[in-house]
Amino acid sequence: MASGLGLTLSEEQIKILEENFNKVSKHPDGTTLMLIAAECGLSEQETEEWFKQRNAKWRKAEGLPAKLGSVLD
Repeated sequence: MASGLGLTLSEEQIKILEENFNKVSKHPDGTTLMLIAAECGLSEQETEEWFKQRNAKWRKAEGLPAKLGSVLD
């Protein structure tokens, strides 16, 4: 399944990423990102990019600007 990253993610990887996005954090810190990346078999950079794009998609769906306005936004 395509993710828009130029990556092809398996359904299992997407499930893990979505689960973490919804239940753990929309903005994971470095350690959390490393753990999610390891669980998915992706690089930290790929995982971080997925979260950036997924956040933009979520914000658009919520009627918010695609970019964060502040750190606490």
